[in-house]
Amino acid sequence: MRFTELDLDPRLQQAIADRGYVELTSVQELTLATSLQGQDVAVQSQTGTGKTAAFLITLFAHMLKHRKSARRKALIIVPTRELAVQIQGEALLLNRALGLEIGCFYGGVGYAAQLAQIKAGPDLIIGTPGRLLDLAEKKRLDFKECGFLVIDEADRLFDMGFLPDLRDLVRQMPERTRRQSMLFSATLNKLSRRVAEAYLNDPAFIEVTPDQMTVDTISQELYRVGSHIKLNLLLGLLARRTPRNVLIFTNMKHTAFLLAKQLQANGYKARFLNGDLPQSERLEIIEGFMADRFPILVATDVASRGLHIDDLEMVVNYDIPQDIENYVHRIGRTARAGATGLAITLASEKTADQLEAIEKFIGQKIPEVPVTSDMFARDMSLERLAGQDLERRPSGRRGHGRPGGRSPRGTGGGRPRRSR
Repeated sequence: MRFTELDLDPRLQQAIADRGYVELTSVQELTLATSLQGQDVAVQSQTGTGKTAAFLITLFAHMLKHRKSARRKALIIVPTRELAVQIQGEALLLNRALGLEIGCFYGGVGYAAQLAQIKAGPDLIIGTPGRLLDLAEKKRLDFKECGFLVIDEADRLFDMGFLPDLRDLVRQMPERTRRQSMLFSATLNKLSRRVAEAYLNDPAFIEVTPDQMTVDTISQELYRVGSHIKLNLLLGLLARRTPRNVLIFTNMKHTAFLLAKQLQANGYKARFLNGDLPQSERLEIIEGFMADRFPILVATDVASRGLHIDDLEMVVNYDIPQDIENYVHRIGRTARAGATGLAITLASEKTADQLEAIEKFIGQKIPEVPVTSDMFARDMSLERLAGQDLERRPSGRRGHGRPGGRSPRGTGGGRPRRSR
């Protein structure tokens, strides 16, 4: 289905065309068929399927039906600053000729710029729970004015302990029968459904079937390798593939720190990202990666959702995720918006059970590539990091991305093991 077939305000149609959107994705088609009619929706949507555009188009379509004085505001609640900024960016692109006011509110930064946005009278309020509640307590934001609610990355909000904050925010809004609400979640598990039933008004549940859980344009490869030589295989694959950029996932914070350090010692510009880094530093790292200032980002699952990176060539599961659903979230960082991408998984002798569960979940076998001796590369970090104290929590910012340079602050409390 084409966007031109939708009954939308001509200004919004032009904005969609200028954005380059032509064909609706399946999530967009199913969502908009219901949400444009004013009905609440609870949507299971994997990352990279266009769900942000789905709820933004819904909100803009309804808002443009009224002049500003009669227009109801929209509240979009998200778990992380990075996701808030991403949604704000997409909203600004669609809003170029629409004349709506958009505000973005999150913690970790000062109030001045955000108070200026409030003074402008935002029609669209995007924010993280803590800062939204803070501004409401200071009487800067009044959610009684909001006639629309979007809960994005709901399962991530719950994982991060924001359910009580979500309840407090929703209590400050009009009753659910007097607003339109939309919930988006990677999985509609029991908790997501309970929240949808509690806060949404007779919602339509829209789910992605298991055979749609991975994107067709992602090439998946599986390599079986002993855990003691996994780094050597990774180095060999990076040397052979020479990706322009690559996002590497680990399960543990200290593994992310140590792996980034080892990659630096082997001549790669790499940095690491985890949830315990200060928000300002996390954003600086993400922006640097997106701007191609360094080609390798090693991350825990804090980066697997709500992180939009255009033209990401490769994702590597250095560790197979312990939560099988995170496999889909991780590899969905590549092959976004119709592009192609490669997802590599390194399976050690300890992860056979997890691998079997993942393949059952995605409804397919991950193609296995035979491992040969010429795929391995020598690990230079054994010599170059010798004598360095890798047990100590890193500090300082100098030397980021340089081989053997110092790593960023905040390893997340884990104690990295010494390289063998």
